[in-house]
Amino acid sequence: MKVALKRWMLLLLGAGAVLLVPWMVVLALTLPGSTEVRHWSLAWIGLDALLAAGCATTALLGLRGDPRARLTASATAAVAVLDAWFDITTASAGAQLAEAVACAVAEGVLAGACVLLALSKGRGHPESS
Repeated sequence: MKVALKRWMLLLLGAGAVLLVPWMVVLALTLPGSTEVRHWSLAWIGLDALLAAGCATTALLGLRGDPRARLTASATAAVAVLDAWFDITTASAGAQLAEAVACAVAEGVLAGACVLLALSKGRGHPESS
């Protein structure tokens, strides 16, 4: 990628980050405190299916020594953090929240492992990392 194009892309990402701040304020002021959701189970199943696909793809690529496993590990870490976030923020108080926190801890461990894999320098099989 050319340096100039990369710089412009990075500047656009930075601008997007700045523009998201007022948008978050608008959402905080205008979104309802609760809502009824259709296809609730499908949304959760889809998120877990994405997490499973990320884990499987990272494992397969990593065991083959394919450096692209670092990319899938990064994406899988992000999905695990999102899953934990939504587990906790959508749980009711009490037992449901305790279960969500327990799941979030497991997802946090998974995300941490994926981050370590994503940051690993080894390009060969797991034994060489």
